Amino acid sequence: MQQHLPSGDTSPRHRMSKSRSRGLKLAVAAAAATAGLVTALIPGAQAAENPYERGPAPSNSSIEASRGSYATSQTTVSSLSVRGFGGGTIYYPTSTSDGTFGAVAISPGFTAYQSSIAWLGPRLASQGFVVFTIDTNTTSDQPASRGDQLLAALDYLTEDSSVRNRIDSSRLGVMGHSMGGGGTLEAAKDRPSLQAAIPLTGWNLDKSWPEVKTPTLVVGADGDTVASVTSHSEPFYNSLPSSLDKAYLELRGASHFTPNTSNTMIAKYSISWLKRFIDNDTRYEQFLCPIPSASLTIAEYRGNCPHTS
Repeated sequence: MQQHLPSGDTSPRHRMSKSRSRGLKLAVAAAAATAGLVTALIPGAQAAENPYERGPAPSNSSIEASRGSYATSQTTVSSLSVRGFGGGTIYYPTSTSDGTFGAVAISPGFTAYQSSIAWLGPRLASQGFVVFTIDTNTTSDQPASRGDQLLAALDYLTEDSSVRNRIDSSRLGVMGHSMGGGGTLEAAKDRPSLQAAIPLTGWNLDKSWPEVKTPTLVVGADGDTVASVTSHSEPFYNSLPSSLDKAYLELRGASHFTPNTSNTMIAKYSISWLKRFIDNDTRYEQFLCPIPSASLTIAEYRGNCPHTS
């Protein structure tokens, strides 16, 4: 006669089945924990969490190099084919395998042409950005006008340029030298959605920028006699909101015109700033925080660390 056990079965066979089930659950849990530990320990294992990371893991040598990992091309934009600025040159990574890139527009200074900042084009593009070095409507345009022209250049890049499909229009930044640096601050004030701003030995009669909401790296030069750091770069930096991700880099042994020729420190910290805030690539935080120390090339560096954006 078949014997029926109560619902609380305590037979040896039942006890063995429950034991095997508990053992399997523990094994699965242990495997999951191990996988999580491995992910945390392997560099780059969490890279998929940020879809905007571009290029290999950075090092001091990679961001100080004259070229990054991307091959680049360039195309000339005639002033006759655009509105609101004076044309320029677009530098961009030739590969499309990594998806879209962030973009940066760069303005020259008073009486200057895009040739004065051309070195930044391939240097930044080879690190994974679309870069637009522009000419202004006239070489005497003042900072407010240059700010408008930087924004017009970004609009052209993302809406009408031949490389628009390579650009993520939500990840944009501005840079500029001298009056173009003053224009950089104007552009950041006028368009808070910008992700990064870098004025290089900037000049502007307006010294106060509490309205700026864009992470800003102010670059000054200790030997600047045109836009001295005491009357320009330092007041610019000090007036930015304390809650803003911001930094002040003062170059040692440098002049107002240092940004017009290839400069390792300008490139290193510009690349790090653009990567950190346009690409949200926290791999570059290591070059910005802790605060870099004074050195043979850095007279002073200030900033708020860690960054929060």
